[in-house]
Amino acid sequence: MKRLLICTGLLAAATFGLSAQQGPPASPPATESAAIAGKAITITYNSPRVKGRAGQIFGKDGLIGHDPTYPVWRAGANAATKLHTEAELTIGGLKVPKDDYTLWVDISDPDNWVLVVNKQTGQWGTMYDKAQDLGRVKMTMSKPMETVENLKYSIAALGGTTAKLRLEWENHSASVLIAVH
Repeated sequence: MKRLLICTGLLAAATFGLSAQQGPPASPPATESAAIAGKAITITYNSPRVKGRAGQIFGKDGLIGHDPTYPVWRAGANAATKLHTEAELTIGGLKVPKDDYTLWVDISDPDNWVLVVNKQTGQWGTMYDKAQDLGRVKMTMSKPMETVENLKYSIAALGGTTAKLRLEWENHSASVLIAVH
C-alpha cells in the first residue's frame, strides 16, 4: 500500500511538473464574431506571434515562405482559419453562400494581399486545395501605426448590412468590405 501511494504521488508530481513547464501555446486559439443585420459571422483561427521576427515573416524568404502552400497562407497558424456565416455574404464582390469555409491569403506580393475563400473545411493549415476555392478578392492594404505582435482578425459593423473584415499581423493590415444579404 505504501508503495502504491509513493508511486501515485510521483506520477502526480511528474504530471503537474510537465504541465507547468508547457506554458501558454505559441499560437493560441482565437475567435472573432460579429452580428451584422442580425446574422452571425465567425472566424476561428490560431494567433501566431511576431516574437522579434518583424521584417522576416512575409516574402519568399520569410517565415511563411517555407510553408508548402506558399504563396497561399492559412492566414493564421496550425489548422486552416475557419469562416462560418449564418447569411449569404458578398465579400469584396465575391458571393459567399451561408455555410462553413476556410480563409487563406495569397501573399505572392506581400504588400497586395488577395483573400481566398475555400470550400474545404477541417484541414490542417498546410493542406490547401486550390480546386476547392470558392473565389478570391483583392484586399485593401495599409500599415499599422506599430508592429502588430499577435495576428488578429476583426469584423467591424459599418451600419445596416455592411461590415469591414480586417486581418492584421506584423507590419501589415489588410481589409475587405462585407455585405450581408
